[in-house]
Amino acid sequence: MKILVLNCGSSSIKYQFIDTKEKIALAKGVVERIGMSSAVLSHSRYDGDGIKIVGEILDHTIAIEYVLGVILSKNHGVIDSKDDIEAVGHRVVHGGETFSDSVLITDEVMQVLQDNIELAPLHNPPNIKGIQAVKRILPNVPQCAVFDTAFHTKMPPKSFLYGIPYELYKKHKIRKYGFHGTSHSYVAHKAAEILGKNINELKIVTAHLGNGCSMSAVQDGISVDTSMGFTPLEGLIMGTRSGDADPSLILYIMGKEGLSLSEAGTLLNKHSGLIGISGVSSDMRELIAAIKEGNKRAKYAFDIFCYRIKKYLGSYAAAMGGLDAFVFTGGIGENSSEVRSEVCSNLEFLGIELDEERNNSNNEIISKSSSKVPVLRIPTNEELVIALDTGRIVGAMKSVN
Repeated sequence: MKILVLNCGSSSIKYQFIDTKEKIALAKGVVERIGMSSAVLSHSRYDGDGIKIVGEILDHTIAIEYVLGVILSKNHGVIDSKDDIEAVGHRVVHGGETFSDSVLITDEVMQVLQDNIELAPLHNPPNIKGIQAVKRILPNVPQCAVFDTAFHTKMPPKSFLYGIPYELYKKHKIRKYGFHGTSHSYVAHKAAEILGKNINELKIVTAHLGNGCSMSAVQDGISVDTSMGFTPLEGLIMGTRSGDADPSLILYIMGKEGLSLSEAGTLLNKHSGLIGISGVSSDMRELIAAIKEGNKRAKYAFDIFCYRIKKYLGSYAAAMGGLDAFVFTGGIGENSSEVRSEVCSNLEFLGIELDEERNNSNNEIISKSSSKVPVLRIPTNEELVIALDTGRIVGAMKSVN
């Protein structure tokens, strides 16, 4: 099945056109600066052919029309007709407590997405815009929603409830939801496949480390805990997000600095984390370069980042009563041997022994052969998961009809 996968942001759309039978992306790209006269579409084909288009792309409908145009292009495309698009799969950030799996998009599903906007005000609205745009352009093509939160919906109450009055959970749905679920699910299953073991018999900790970072405890194939919470702000130190902090801290800062609620949210989400501590960058590569030049604040940021990951790893191993594999993924997890080395240092007591040569070579398995707990570096592929889920749902629907 050939499926168009869309990840719609407020001013951008990332896309891949995937052949689920071959499990390859026939084409991929991104539309940036939507709403501006200088918007850019960058497109590449599986054979290396690429093109960049600059134009006036004022909304998501026009952006998706541009995407379809380049996919259908005689010179740069991969299909001859819109009829070759068998389904569209959307990355949707928040499904609340309603969706524990990917779903076919219906009017009822759209209403739930609207209802969940207050839980993800920055993400669900552009996700919805993308769905509505496809409905206008490709009215007869089935669409599916694949949720970032879905993989974490089976967490037990001891993992997802906060220490606040229970009535607030019931009234406002204030609980840990978790994010990056598609990535955590993919790399956990991929790790089991690489190790030749049944995921239903494994205790795995996955670390998705990019500009946004989260970890998940995956026991018997189920996410039993995760570091992100009610919002993506909780948990690890990230590129620009603070991660875990004393709740009274922000109240104190608001009083001292005279910040509004909106300004406080911006401080924690946009000006904290690696950039806030280092004053240099939110990019791990630039931090490591600064460390080599003797920048102490960059070193603080690096050390705190790795220390938090190590703490979560230990706590999840304790919570699951053991550890069978540890997985790095995401831009930093896949590419920073320095982060992986620091995180895994002095963890022999936990059964982790890193092989520095394998680690520096970016191997799939980066632990020593003697390591009781294998450590893996697995590139994530959320788009493939979205395509496969969409294909599964649409295929089942067609077989019924």
